Amino acid sequence: MQDRAMRDRAPIVAVFVVIFTVVDDDLKVLLIRRGLEPYRGWWAIPGGRLTADETLDEAAARKLVEETGVRDVYLEQLYTFGELDDSAAGGAIAIGYFALVDHDSVNLPRRDEWPTAWFALDDLPRLAFKNDAVLKYALGRLRSKMEYTNVAYSLLPQYFTLSQLQRVYESILGKRVDKRNFRKRMLALGIVRPTERTIALGAHRPAKLYTFSSRQPTII
Repeated sequence: MQDRAMRDRAPIVAVFVVIFTVVDDDLKVLLIRRGLEPYRGWWAIPGGRLTADETLDEAAARKLVEETGVRDVYLEQLYTFGELDDSAAGGAIAIGYFALVDHDSVNLPRRDEWPTAWFALDDLPRLAFKNDAVLKYALGRLRSKMEYTNVAYSLLPQYFTLSQLQRVYESILGKRVDKRNFRKRMLALGIVRPTERTIALGAHRPAKLYTFSSRQPTII
């Protein structure tokens, strides 16, 4: 009986993924509407219980593919939260990850139950499990990463203009940056490199296209 009681009090272990993208120069996060109690009908960060045959990283990658259809993008463990679900009898431990995806590469699942949708960070619905605090933490981590890594590679197609790159940075940092200084810094740090490709932009002369020097996480 004592062993059973201890098992009943064992905390639930869950893994969730904060999935960011940029749409029309606006940073957005993917949320899922819960179909069961607790918090039925509320929106939450996609996640689920850790299964016995997978690692934490495998669980996060699985959830990312399930909700977006993409893989091999920037995915990093964020934090371990211990007080998000106060409805579980034995408590819950939630290991959070965050991922960055190119919106044009995403294929959201079509389903009536547990639907997903993109939301702007400044226009969020009612969130379950104290997820507002999680998103605040994740945004802070992402902004910090933008200062010293090349993680923006996951938010852009293979070829892009420097203006597109700048708008992604501005969307995440929440502020405008000086165009000349931004371009100078990106090129000096070697984050991106020019290609022979160009793209026509209306009546203006074609714009040069760039690509990331590496499409793997790199500290700069």
